[in-house]
Amino acid sequence: MEKFVRLEAVALPIAQSNLDTDQILPARYLQKPRSDDFGAYLFHDLRYRADNSENEHFLLNAPAYRRSRIVVANENFACGSSREHAVWALFDYGVRAVIAPSVGDIFASNASKNGLLIVLLPARDVAVIIRKLEARPGLTVSVDLEAQTVSTPDGVSHRFDIDPYRKRCLREGLDELGYTLTLLDRIEAFERDYSH
Repeated sequence: MEKFVRLEAVALPIAQSNLDTDQILPARYLQKPRSDDFGAYLFHDLRYRADNSENEHFLLNAPAYRRSRIVVANENFACGSSREHAVWALFDYGVRAVIAPSVGDIFASNASKNGLLIVLLPARDVAVIIRKLEARPGLTVSVDLEAQTVSTPDGVSHRFDIDPYRKRCLREGLDELGYTLTLLDRIEAFERDYSH
């Protein structure tokens, strides 16, 4: 997994509440192998019309937002079904952090297993950040995992909480198996002691 320490990047504002996993990645792409670039399918039915032409009203199609690596979303982002593919689509596109007042529980779990940082901030703070991003397309946001802060270019900083286990895994680029392997000496010592 890719390590996450600090990221300053263009942020995509999503003002819509309750944007679900089927909108992030439509169900018809679930049969694709993991080796596919799921980023190509990210927000597919919002990004494209039925004739596959770009929907110019969807912000990710605007030149200023195409390089977005952070999503700043409204409440209940990625609710709905439990598909891990929604996380893959965001990650494969290049998104490394999602900032929102709330996200779907299963999405949050899948995100942490795949190296996608979820930052929960109060709704009023997220609303202010979204307004700033909409007012200045291409604006960058900074996410510092070590300091546990989100900052905007005007100097406003917001602190966030994160589970220590998830923080360590993100910082060191560890998935669940990788984390377990860091405990191998302790596991082997337990097995030796237990067998006697």
